[in-house]
Amino acid sequence: MINMPPMGLGTFRLKGEPLLATLTNGLELGYRHIDTAQIYDNEAEVGAVLTRSTVARHEIYLTTKVWTSEFGPGKLIPSLEVSLEKLGTDYLDLALIHWPSPKDEVPMAVYLEQLAEAKTQGLTRKIGVSNFTVAQLKEAIDILGPGAIAHQQIEVHPLLQNRKVVEFCKAHGIAVTAYMPLAYGKVLSEPLLMEIGKRHGVSAAQVSLAWLLAQNMAVIPSSTKRENQAANLAALDITLSSEEMAAIATLERGERCANPDFAPAWD
Repeated sequence: MINMPPMGLGTFRLKGEPLLATLTNGLELGYRHIDTAQIYDNEAEVGAVLTRSTVARHEIYLTTKVWTSEFGPGKLIPSLEVSLEKLGTDYLDLALIHWPSPKDEVPMAVYLEQLAEAKTQGLTRKIGVSNFTVAQLKEAIDILGPGAIAHQQIEVHPLLQNRKVVEFCKAHGIAVTAYMPLAYGKVLSEPLLMEIGKRHGVSAAQVSLAWLLAQNMAVIPSSTKRENQAANLAALDITLSSEEMAAIATLERGERCANPDFAPAWD
């Protein structure tokens, strides 16, 4: 069983040629962590690339996320079996609940217990959640017990630092993956990040990623350009000073990029 590589390839909104380029270039460059989801409607395309790739399945950390329509009794495991078929594999490294059930339409115990059962059946090696608040994480731990939830995937970047949730996860041994780590490109023009980047001979985007990585979060930036993917990987080698880390922490503005109408009441 491999551990999640800290730098992954996000595939949100990618299909067809852009997705093919992202995955092909990424695997060639050395990425071994791919993040997809049922709602992205690209699992079959991801699977086709992985099947053709010379990189062995056991070398890749593969995550998918279960959509809210699949939470009802008896629905979640069959939906994951469909995902596995599309992805051309017989196991996931990580299966996540994509969003908590809107308005608690389906009780949390119903879908989390099915997710735990999927792990017991060997469909996934680890399980976790995404977009859960602290209150929802507490409820999830009450349902499944401490240690069952391995990961939480949330939006984190210098402009939305999500500290309350991140700190709760760390205190409870839940690893954090930061999605939208570049805030849809908003961080690229942030003067402080540009200034720190200049000092290190790197970009504002690389500084943003390095800041997240230094806090032991995994990151899944989405990029279709090979040179950007290579630059993102290079962020693994950047070491920021404690002063630089503290300066970036002052950029918190609560600028949330992912906030659909069914989102929970955020912390």
